Amino acid sequence: MSLDTLQKQPLVETDRFDLRPLHLSDMGLLGHYAGDKRVAQMTASIPHPLPPGAIEAFVKRATAPDRDEMIWAIDGTKAEGPELMGVMSLKVMDKAQAELSYWVGPPFWNTGLASLAASAIVEANPLGNETLFASVFQDNPASARVLTNCGFEYIGDAEAYSVARGATVPTWTYINRLT
Repeated sequence: MSLDTLQKQPLVETDRFDLRPLHLSDMGLLGHYAGDKRVAQMTASIPHPLPPGAIEAFVKRATAPDRDEMIWAIDGTKAEGPELMGVMSLKVMDKAQAELSYWVGPPFWNTGLASLAASAIVEANPLGNETLFASVFQDNPASARVLTNCGFEYIGDAEAYSVARGATVPTWTYINRLT
């Protein structure tokens, strides 16, 4: 995947929300939702509590020209919703493969938002991937349903370290072959 492709991160539109690149103006809502222990503990990389400067560093990394990941804000303003309801990302792997990651703020849990956003990313396939991977912690079956709702298939168990939990956590791993 070329840096040129990553620098041209597309807007992904749906009727309910847009998936758009992060802005510095997102830092308040990012900190609000990512700082929620329930959100942080369902991710591998979000610490809890959030250290000072963590959100600013995240936004800078998400918008850096040399990044290896596309990160979108789930922006509901087109439907009179919040400017940021969660985050979707695709991290470049190799050979036309990427890893899908996401989280949504607690007010939007069990609303179908994560499934719709993940499906929009899969359909848009902005990196031109042949294969997408994803994993979820085994104590988060709602995230597993998000993946199966948009065509991912379970391929096995693994483990990942959760910064917020300070522990290695069992995961379910999924694949979506796009070709």
